[in-house]
Amino acid sequence: MSDFLSPSPVIDSPIAFVDLETTGGSVAEHRITEIGVVQVGPAGVSRWSTLVNPLQPIPPFIQSLTGITDEMVRDAPTFESFAPALFARLEGSLFIAHNASFDRGFLRSEFQRAGVAFHPDVLCTVKLSRALWPHEKRHGLDALIERHALEPMARHRALADADLLWQFWRRLHALWPLDVLRAHVDRTMRRYRIAGDITEDMLDTAPAGHGVYAFFDASDTPLYVGRSVRLRQRVRAHLAGDRRSAREIRIAEQVRRVQWRATGGELGALLTEAQWVSALRPVHNRQPRFTTPESVGAPWPFDMAAVFEEQGDEGQPGTFHVVHRWCYLGAAASMEAARALAAGYGEPVFEPSTFRILQGHLARGLRLTPLPGEAGAPPCQPAGLTANPPPEPVIG
Repeated sequence: MSDFLSPSPVIDSPIAFVDLETTGGSVAEHRITEIGVVQVGPAGVSRWSTLVNPLQPIPPFIQSLTGITDEMVRDAPTFESFAPALFARLEGSLFIAHNASFDRGFLRSEFQRAGVAFHPDVLCTVKLSRALWPHEKRHGLDALIERHALEPMARHRALADADLLWQFWRRLHALWPLDVLRAHVDRTMRRYRIAGDITEDMLDTAPAGHGVYAFFDASDTPLYVGRSVRLRQRVRAHLAGDRRSAREIRIAEQVRRVQWRATGGELGALLTEAQWVSALRPVHNRQPRFTTPESVGAPWPFDMAAVFEEQGDEGQPGTFHVVHRWCYLGAAASMEAARALAAGYGEPVFEPSTFRILQGHLARGLRLTPLPGEAGAPPCQPAGLTANPPPEPVIG
């Protein structure tokens, strides 16, 4: 193996290869028992490790797997006692680990308990191995040891496993052209700061279920509106995924702010998406051709707004959707709120996309119920949704 050191032609920052041993697999329930770090930078290679008192018993199976016993950690330091020093060691380094979400998740949780915010950029060697050798089925550490002739000092001990990752990293530079390796690392790396002021923490606050999102560029021009049954996952994949189309990458490069709204269900997401596209006219969405209810042979059947209820995502309440003259007015949590919403609009503006969506669902059994309301407000414009909206529910 070469003595390749970082700063790397692939990574221009220091690198920390990290491995943990824990009392179990749940970040919420279990704690760290050992930390190993191999740090590589302009000054060379340094190694650091410590046992950690987890302040809870180590299950017998874990003791057997790692060789770390309750007696060994009884007098070890608690994580909180060395958290500032460990943070200083890792700060500014690319965090590389095997199944990195596990190690990063445990460290982030422990740092939070110690009052420290830990948000490194992360590279997972499992994902990188899969990207470089997609024909291989196994990408665990044992498979990497066998495939690349790595030399373990031990197994299931933190520093020894971190050292295996450092060996693997050097092996990659001997096996792949730098431009190929750089491209795969760039696609696989998970950056904490994604675009503009959008961070992983912000994306973690996005709704997990049905919803609609909008992207804006540096001048706050709407770029794209989309919907998803898994909003948080979709937005993250759009901005930082490793399987994006060329068009998605072009859009993501321009994004500086994202806005989203939970809709509680699929039909609400369809209607909200059509509403936002009509209001924002984003650059990368196809705009519907304007027409009228009469031209499509379907005048509004009521003299007033109508409502229908949609069942929410699992564990969430249902939503009342309000429509008037084929214009989607929005969603409400109750019939009383739906009446207030209808009363807050004046003459609705026909929306061709809303018409098409509702016609399809009416044909499949959707029922609209007339909702008495009051007139006397502006035309159908979704409240709080503009090219420069108020901070609800805006991030960035």
